Amino acid sequence: MDILLTGSVAYDYLMTFPGLFKEQILPERLEQISLSFLVDSMSRQRGGVAPNIAYTMALLGQRPRVLATVGEDFAEYRAWLDKAGVDTSLMEVVPGLFTASFFATTDRSNAQIASFYPGAMGVASQQSLTGVRPRPDLVIVSPNAPDAMMKFPAECRQLEIPYLYDPSQQVLRLEGAELARDMEGAQFLFANDYEFGLISKKTGWELEQMLRHVQVLVVTRGKDGADLYTNGEQVFIPTVPERQIVDPTGVGDAFRGGFLSGYAHGFDWKLCGEIGSLAAVYCLEQKGPQSHAYTRAEFVARFREHFDDGGKLNELLRD
Repeated sequence: MDILLTGSVAYDYLMTFPGLFKEQILPERLEQISLSFLVDSMSRQRGGVAPNIAYTMALLGQRPRVLATVGEDFAEYRAWLDKAGVDTSLMEVVPGLFTASFFATTDRSNAQIASFYPGAMGVASQQSLTGVRPRPDLVIVSPNAPDAMMKFPAECRQLEIPYLYDPSQQVLRLEGAELARDMEGAQFLFANDYEFGLISKKTGWELEQMLRHVQVLVVTRGKDGADLYTNGEQVFIPTVPERQIVDPTGVGDAFRGGFLSGYAHGFDWKLCGEIGSLAAVYCLEQKGPQSHAYTRAEFVARFREHFDDGGKLNELLRD
């Protein structure tokens, strides 16, 4: 199956402050606030929803394509994705701009102050699905510049290409009418439980109403697993016990990558979700959204410690 991912591509600059932000803030002086924090560590991680999902798919033997706009600083990132098995030929460098960047400082209580620079992502709507060849079997519409997130679902409907709608963090920016319009006709809707609540509030749609507009709805619930709803059926997807918890960044993207890898093989919904569940845990056990790695044989062996695949995952080993 040819899966094309659209969405953000970014560098994540993650810093840690050994103190507490709240001890540095003077409530009576907020109008004149001026703070600079001396951090004791910083790491730059490759991130962005589209390549995060694609990376896990590539680990599991797929070769997804990513359609995105990136900056002049993308060469090293492109080489990394190419080596991992992601098709980057549709990732377009925009002259004079940097790749989108996320700057986050976390204190010792896990409070966080962050900034996001959209950079080249800001012109993502200049790209189009109409000229993409070959025509993809499924398009993933994940968080992106707002105008691009409206354009790509519209093009999917126009071109009659099935799409997965994953508004994620952009739910905050999108109005209810916009969410409803782009859910209409989507093959999948993915959201975490908080985002699901926001979508419901903004659209006025409860679960049953959403399922009149999307074919498959997946709601992830962190340590409580995930639920999949389709055709009057509900499938519960449990979590896999972690060996350690290091960093939750990108865990949802890894789940999607695992799920889509199972879907590309035509596996049933339960098995797709279980593959996603294990893929998510591998990400949780490392720092950053693309630091986890495994062979497919290692993945299958660990999978069978927790789930019964009936031998179906042998297909992963044969790819």
